Amino acid sequence: MSVVNRLSLLALLVTAAPSATAGLCGVPSYSCCPTTACNPTCCYTTCKVATETCYRTVCDTVYEPQQYTTMRTVYENVCEDVQQTCYRTVTETACREETYTVSRPVTETAVREETYCVQRPVWETQYRSCNYTVQRQVWEDHVREQCYTVMQPVTETLERECRQVVMKPVTETIQQERCYTVMRPETRTRCVRRLTGQWVTKQHSIPSPVLPRIVCGPCGPKLCFAQAPPRTFCRRVWRPQVVQQQIPYTVMVPQVMRQNCAVAVTRMVPETVVTKVPYTVTRMVPKQMTQQIPYRTCRIVNETKTQQIPYRTCKFVTEQKVRQIPYQVCRMVQEQRTRKIPYCVQKQVPYVVTKKVTRVVPRQVECTSTRMVARQVTRQVPYTRTYLVPETVCGSALSGGCSTCGP
Repeated sequence: MSVVNRLSLLALLVTAAPSATAGLCGVPSYSCCPTTACNPTCCYTTCKVATETCYRTVCDTVYEPQQYTTMRTVYENVCEDVQQTCYRTVTETACREETYTVSRPVTETAVREETYCVQRPVWETQYRSCNYTVQRQVWEDHVREQCYTVMQPVTETLERECRQVVMKPVTETIQQERCYTVMRPETRTRCVRRLTGQWVTKQHSIPSPVLPRIVCGPCGPKLCFAQAPPRTFCRRVWRPQVVQQQIPYTVMVPQVMRQNCAVAVTRMVPETVVTKVPYTVTRMVPKQMTQQIPYRTCRIVNETKTQQIPYRTCKFVTEQKVRQIPYQVCRMVQEQRTRKIPYCVQKQVPYVVTKKVTRVVPRQVECTSTRMVARQVTRQVPYTRTYLVPETVCGSALSGGCSTCGP
């Protein structure tokens, strides 16, 4: 039972005592109060409850991962080449000669005469007269006067004002805000996952073997097999559990600070400057001129001419001609020929085959495993301790006799 539970039980007993016990100087009575305690007195000793905070060391079990190296046997398949002689059937082609008779066509060319009529064209040239009118051009030369205006340049010198804006530097002092970064500490919390756990008892059952036994029946004893009851055992198993815990930590956070500084700034102020610039102006003055322009005129004169135009006429004259027409005559001629007839012959031919034979070869392989190693971590846990402090109280004498000390 913890200290807090004990103090709660003591307070309950003090509260549940009858009101008559209040006159016994704060001490509870169970019909064993001495007579002298009921006598009038001025000072008495009482106890008051005081608490204080203490610390005790608590050991926590923390599991950390640890890697260790073990050797395990690995079986590998190794292929070896084994030569084996096999036989296969090979088919070969042989030929035998055979005589046969064929009929070969023989083509001969003969000629026969044929008479036919043709129409031969005969061309004759003749002339006819044709009158036509042509237009001939006749050119005549003339002269005419033409007045025109030309622009004559006249140059004058003038002055003009030229306004120019120049930039004049002016220095001023202004207040400029400057930013700089300061690193300030900030406390944050992060979640850490801690691996804990507990031992759990699990019950396992193993089936029993089948046992023979002799059973007596109406026909006499006989042998039969029966299943024995299963065997049960308990085993403790570690059940891990991940606990999340908030851990505070301090980080430096940059913070931007602002400060006003006096800065000399030079700015350019526009200023207008007026100067006299001479310039030359050329203007065009009109002037009347006269010139003689020659020109030619053309007029059309009609003339009549005669031309002899030749033309050709065609007429057809019938003539007889003879032509040779060749034609083909085919006759069959018997010939003896020899041909080769192929046939198949099979025979067994040996050959060597290389086969892959698999063999299992064991070898040791180094492997790395991870296991959880328990480590004891101590920490200070605060708790509150309650105790009674004796105190002397002086006051007026108690009234009443020992009858108030009864239950």
